[in-house]
Amino acid sequence: MTSTFDPSSTRRNPTRGNSTRGNSTIESVYRAEWGRLLAQLVSRTRRLDLVEDALSEAFEQASQRWPVEGTPPNPGGWLYTAAYRRVVGVLRAEVIARRKAPHLTVRSDWESSAFSTSPISTSTLGDERLQLILLCCHPALPQESRAALALRLVIGTPTEQIARLFLVSTSTMAARLTRAKKKIVLAGIPLSAPIGAELADRLDEVCRTIYLAFTAGYAPGASEDLVRNDLAGEAVELASVLHELVPEVALVTATLALLMLQHARRDARVVDGDLTTLAAQNRALWRHDEIQTGLNLVNGLQPNQGYVEELRLQALIAAEHMTATAENTNWVNIARHYANLETLTGSPVVRLNRSVAEAEANGPSAGLALLVGLDVALPGNHRVAAVRAELARRNGNLEIARLSFRLAIAQCANGVERAHLAKQLAEISTFPSPAGPSEE
Repeated sequence: MTSTFDPSSTRRNPTRGNSTRGNSTIESVYRAEWGRLLAQLVSRTRRLDLVEDALSEAFEQASQRWPVEGTPPNPGGWLYTAAYRRVVGVLRAEVIARRKAPHLTVRSDWESSAFSTSPISTSTLGDERLQLILLCCHPALPQESRAALALRLVIGTPTEQIARLFLVSTSTMAARLTRAKKKIVLAGIPLSAPIGAELADRLDEVCRTIYLAFTAGYAPGASEDLVRNDLAGEAVELASVLHELVPEVALVTATLALLMLQHARRDARVVDGDLTTLAAQNRALWRHDEIQTGLNLVNGLQPNQGYVEELRLQALIAAEHMTATAENTNWVNIARHYANLETLTGSPVVRLNRSVAEAEANGPSAGLALLVGLDVALPGNHRVAAVRAELARRNGNLEIARLSFRLAIAQCANGVERAHLAKQLAEISTFPSPAGPSEE
């Protein structure tokens, strides 16, 4: 079984000494260094089957030692050395036992750096992670495993969180990841620098992977943080590097445009620990330079088809919010974009978002009509109940609103969102429900 170091556990279970500062450092190092260290260890040892466990164990050791002994001057180098020694220990045991394991292929252009004991410069961080993404997105791997594997190896996203993103059980996702890693090793899939044709062949899956990594930052699940700006920021960084490599590709441009526009609101999403809805956000806290960059990118895109059009439509929706006040938002345009997006994708999540836009454009009844059937299509999704609660409240049906808020609270795993929903429920709990047909 693959061991998975969870950096958030260091907050919940501090060790001795100056634990708060030490564990905070481990978390930040994990987020900044995981993918880079993993790529370097794989390129040096060619043992993907050993490296992930070794690196997880190195971080686990750091979580125990650093709060007591102090953070080393070069945290990345410390972790690299600790993980490498663990891999070497296993390799020596294999030699002694005369066992052999398949090696991951590494192309000749990687050989020169494979035996360096120093971590690679942070200036090459983005390129390394893209190279690792290309490995994870190789066409020889099952399509349903590629993005999940990249999230695990490149970003270090916990398996449980990846499972939630893909709407499968944790055990199913763990088995899927294990099979994919074995396939890489047994098939000799190469770890390599991006090559033109190879990059072009996998751009669709690479962009999906980057987008999913970004989504993970804004859907942290059971943690007490509503937004993981660091995780989302890593995805934006990957998208930016990819755009520098192939700026002429519309798919890459659309990916970066969408991520830039969405991420520009990060400082206004949570204020004093409370969720702040889009309408109530302080627009002065938005990153307007990033918004302008995103707008320039999306304005240069033409209507297309497939995944690039999905991203373009989402970016257009974000742009509508970025270029208007809350009172003057063009909800008719947004609802139209969502309708086109639903036609293109058939996604129940898109329909859920469309219901909110339709309610703003044409009244709560129009939004409620679009929610029919979504409890089946998105079982256990608290946002279906939350949207129904809000629209029922606007429509005057307070009993349905209360029941829906309670269901949303029960289904919601995130503490910040639960608190927000509880506050909304409390606001309508003192009001009597109007009598009449709406109560039936």
